Amino acid sequence: MLYKKICILAFLICALSSCGFEPLYVEKTSGNHLWYYNNKFDTNIVQEMAQIKIEGATDRIGQLVKNELMDTLNPYGTPKNAKYFLKLEPVNSRVTEQALRNDITATREKIKYTLAYSLWDRESGQLVNGQTFIFLSYDLLDNPYSTTIDKKKVEKDGAKILANDISIRIGAYFHSVKTKRGNPDEF
Repeated sequence: MLYKKICILAFLICALSSCGFEPLYVEKTSGNHLWYYNNKFDTNIVQEMAQIKIEGATDRIGQLVKNELMDTLNPYGTPKNAKYFLKLEPVNSRVTEQALRNDITATREKIKYTLAYSLWDRESGQLVNGQTFIFLSYDLLDNPYSTTIDKKKVEKDGAKILANDISIRIGAYFHSVKTKRGNPDEF
């Protein structure tokens, strides 16, 4: 039984290493393109991401995404002399009715939030642009207040997921820039 677990674990480690997986916040300690975790996290990426000023977000869900990103990227407040600027486009939402009754009224709605973003550097221009989306749904209840509460919870959850996706993609960008330079000590 123990042998079987060890074999499965070894297989998973080999499969994960062969797919090109690289840890995002772990310091690279050897020069031969191997990653080794020695209880040190690479804080250069976090420091670079803390220099991002977030702009845009004029709609409600966009403001929720902006607030989540500010909490994630700028935990000590908006940088005074920002090195990077993250521009958020207005969130596009598309609602689809689901679970129709016999009288063709819906009992559930599915909503798709789509958000385009771009990261700019003051000196070199646009660095990253992309689009993220999420599908969520909520029930249409007999009580309109309950439906409104469900809808607001979906907006809040969707904003967290969108912000998390954007911050991971930006972190991956900074990680790729750092690893292409070859020297793990400089950024």
